[in-house]
Amino acid sequence: MTDLTPVDRAPATRDTYLSDAAWQLIAEATPASTRRAYREEWTRFTTWCTTEQRTPLPATGQTLAEYTAHLAGRDLAPSSIGKALAAITKAHEAADHPVDRRGAKEVLRGYRKRYASTGGTAKRAPALTLNALRAMVATLDPDTLVGVRDRAVIVLGFAMAARRSEIAALNLADLEPHPEGIQVTVRLSKTDKDGHGRIVAVPYGSNLATCPVRSVAQWREALAHHGRDTGPLFLRIDRHGRLGHVATGKGDPDGRITGETVAAIVRKAAEAAGLDAAQAYSGHSLRRGFATAAYAAPGADLVRIARHGGWKEGSAALYGYLEEVDRWRQNPASGIGL
Repeated sequence: MTDLTPVDRAPATRDTYLSDAAWQLIAEATPASTRRAYREEWTRFTTWCTTEQRTPLPATGQTLAEYTAHLAGRDLAPSSIGKALAAITKAHEAADHPVDRRGAKEVLRGYRKRYASTGGTAKRAPALTLNALRAMVATLDPDTLVGVRDRAVIVLGFAMAARRSEIAALNLADLEPHPEGIQVTVRLSKTDKDGHGRIVAVPYGSNLATCPVRSVAQWREALAHHGRDTGPLFLRIDRHGRLGHVATGKGDPDGRITGETVAAIVRKAAEAAGLDAAQAYSGHSLRRGFATAAYAAPGADLVRIARHGGWKEGSAALYGYLEEVDRWRQNPASGIGL
């Protein structure tokens, strides 16, 4: 019989230890914009806990339920409260302290019913129609850096059905020329947590002013003129017209725009075009607008639309957009002779 040689056991603390490198990779699994939003929500929660003399970490199920009721008392949208709970849950998971959300979920369920019964509705960015898109682009000055960039942001974002974070994250290297347009690699997205990426084919447009391929080409020419042939596709432009200028301690060091910048670009163009409820437009108007325009077009293919925009199979969000088209196109009241 072979003698067994005792093996020194590692200290028990190593079984619960995570290196800085591991923590960094865990952090990078969540988009920077989401991490920032989570930090803000966590700060609000801890501030409330201090005021109410409650423990934020680990929080009891009762504390979480009370905080949910507190948020409901501020007449927030149920979706906003849901995001706050997600941030608190994430913080507890990171600290290895699972939190009991059952009470909070019941409070939120009750509030959601009350919110709906009193006329509360989710504030959704309106879909950008093609006519509105053309009107917005017409307000942009093609002789300025800002005008050229903003047109490329709006038109490419619409043609890709892109999320605002996806537009901001694009690099010059993500665009590849193709005889029929350009191929754009989306490296990370909301529904692609593992970073597999997807390729979006963007064809030439029939209208010069709103052709995404030509708009991007013009913007790339402007970048090249300023010695920019690598790095972010879309850069910040300060009030002095400086490209990619970074104020001390502020913003991305590479001068990249943010998702908030995309939203501001869309909103500003909507206001300049005199669109109704212009302040309600946002970066999401591009994505929603593409979905409704593509679905309303002859021969629309739902599967292809979903793949193009990176919607998951059976996406409730996508079906919600398409319902806006169907409620008129397939309205049962339209053919009964009223």
